Amino acid sequence: MMSFLSILCLCTSLVAQDSIEVHRHAEDSTDVFYRHLKLNEVTVTGVVGSTKLKYATAPLSLVTAKELRSTASTNIIDAISHQPGISQLTTGGSISKPIIRGLGYNRVVVMSEGVRQEGQQWGDEHGVEVDGSSVGSVEILKGPASLMYGSDAMAGVVILHPLPEPVEDELRANVRSEYQTNNGLFGYHFSLAGNKKDIFWDAAYSEKMAHAYTNKYDGYVPGSQFRERAGRIMLGFNRSKFRSKLTATLYHLTPGIIEGERDPETGGLLCNTEDVKTYGKALPFQQVNHFKVVSDNYMNLSHGSLKAVVSYQQNRRQEFEESADEYELYFKLHTVTYDLRYMTQELNGWKLSAGLGGMFQRSDNLGEEYLIPDYRLFDCGFYATASKTFGQRWTLNGGVRYDHRSMHGDELMEEGQRRFTDFTRDFNGVTGSLGAVCNINEHFNVRLNLARGFRTPNMSELASNGVHEGSIRYEVGAQDLKAEYSLQGDLGLDFTSRYVSAQVALFANRIDNYIFTHRLPQVVEEGYLTYAYTQGDARLLGLEAGVDFHPIHSIHFANTFSYVDAQLLHEPADTKYLPFTPAPRWTSELKWEILHHSHSTITHCHTEPYHHPTHLSFNNLYVAAGLEQYFRQSHIFSADETETTTPAYTLLNLSAGTDVQWQGKKVAELYVTADNVLNTAYQNHLSRLKYADVNTVTGRRGVFNMGRNITIKLIIPINTRL
Repeated sequence: MMSFLSILCLCTSLVAQDSIEVHRHAEDSTDVFYRHLKLNEVTVTGVVGSTKLKYATAPLSLVTAKELRSTASTNIIDAISHQPGISQLTTGGSISKPIIRGLGYNRVVVMSEGVRQEGQQWGDEHGVEVDGSSVGSVEILKGPASLMYGSDAMAGVVILHPLPEPVEDELRANVRSEYQTNNGLFGYHFSLAGNKKDIFWDAAYSEKMAHAYTNKYDGYVPGSQFRERAGRIMLGFNRSKFRSKLTATLYHLTPGIIEGERDPETGGLLCNTEDVKTYGKALPFQQVNHFKVVSDNYMNLSHGSLKAVVSYQQNRRQEFEESADEYELYFKLHTVTYDLRYMTQELNGWKLSAGLGGMFQRSDNLGEEYLIPDYRLFDCGFYATASKTFGQRWTLNGGVRYDHRSMHGDELMEEGQRRFTDFTRDFNGVTGSLGAVCNINEHFNVRLNLARGFRTPNMSELASNGVHEGSIRYEVGAQDLKAEYSLQGDLGLDFTSRYVSAQVALFANRIDNYIFTHRLPQVVEEGYLTYAYTQGDARLLGLEAGVDFHPIHSIHFANTFSYVDAQLLHEPADTKYLPFTPAPRWTSELKWEILHHSHSTITHCHTEPYHHPTHLSFNNLYVAAGLEQYFRQSHIFSADETETTTPAYTLLNLSAGTDVQWQGKKVAELYVTADNVLNTAYQNHLSRLKYADVNTVTGRRGVFNMGRNITIKLIIPINTRL
């Protein structure tokens, strides 16, 4: 804590020595409106290409580059998990999966470099293989998005945008470094980008490493250490009517596997003291490699535009249990995706779009152990959308889509017994959406949206038959599972005035044939609980609400609340609720923007310009204190102890940040955050580590989340002209 307070005091004292700043802001509400609700931001998730957020009918959240840089996290999903309606399912420090309004896994599509990220995302311990340092901003579409993204986009879409390309004749470099105290995480990132004579390029490299994290109940948690490396190269050219770029990324992650085994006498986690404090590998662990190449092409035509995106991805996932030289489990996944879209120019307020897209997959087992069979997948979809603007207030949009998916699993005989049978399943789905937004006035927006979603079962749900080490359980699939269909309605209200900004989003979602796991009483393999896939009809109700009070422009008191009630229909009390639904969450942050330079020329109260006593100055300096309140989650699937109640807990966080300037030019950004300041011991309801071994001494079950953690980030931007 001393380092955090010392830096804060230093920054405050330097502000006192700096020039007298005058805050100049527009008197009308539009400054606050666009600053806090971001309604003037351009998004790309509209059904007919890019649109301003205030004209989007579906619920959206935007996470800007500044917000990402100032957030302490161990991965990109961790960085966005505090957004209203967004949660994360965690397995250790390096692995996070996005949960949107209570739904996750294959119900959420993650888009990176313009294509869907495919990496065996059905697994609890299978995170998103994307380097967070190369992400420029994030869009989160909440609700069924099958219209634009096909099967699997039932809960929503997380779109990871790359850093913006340099402008003409610009050369841009960036150096980042961060350190976290709890797990000793050290990370750095280098990038170089340029644009000259219609040719633009970008190259980046990142590395991140951490030893085991700690908390006050478990001490060091063995298996939570990890190491991450990533590289990215992009080359493109831009003409008046044609634009094309080719991007290649390589991602490597070595995460440990947290088993949670304990000494029966002491109750402590079994570990080698040297292993938990090292940045190297410690058994058991995984090796994850993800390679991706994307060709993104755009052409202006006489009456519209044509966009074509093709990609190839290879995901290799190995699991080492007994030896660091021999893997037991090895998945190798090949994925080819394609998307072709035509968009018309606006004509009398109408914008039309049509396209086709899909993918081909092949997954092979190359290890000695098996969880799912070798399989092949092919799907394709066709869609058409339309949007109409009526004056300055009303916007209507909608569309329809047809999808076909075929999956084939191969037979496998093991020691004379059939582990997997040979089977083929075909699925067809028709989806669509219809939405409207009314900009009543400059203060008030209303949006309505009705969407139908579609998702086919994945291979894990259909055919699992083996130990899933990352989930610490034996899983059994069901080949007769049906496709999921959802129908969701959304109502959103946005209000702003000079001193208050507020939003509320209500949703109701009905899902037919919802697929989930439940625990079986019998034990298939000693040492592992047995879980099987089944399905039933479900309904989800919920809301996200937020209010930001800003009595003066430099003070912000922001509050958000997220709630989901997810139930299975026509079920008794112990099987009434969908398993692993996020707990209700309330967040509150008080932020003081101590120093913010206006773009206009600022002078001292005298007629002569005020001269700085030093060449060193600060801009965009802020301090903030935040609370995260997670309420008790007792709406659980309690049959056969599939799930247990999670008590409420509160986390206190502090943060500060500033731009460092030399002779009026920004030379660095500095951020300091202290998460879980009170070192609270807690278990997130979505943490799979809750269900590890019981501590026989204390009676507590499972592994707890990370304790107090202080993060320091330093970012050095370098811009020049070519």
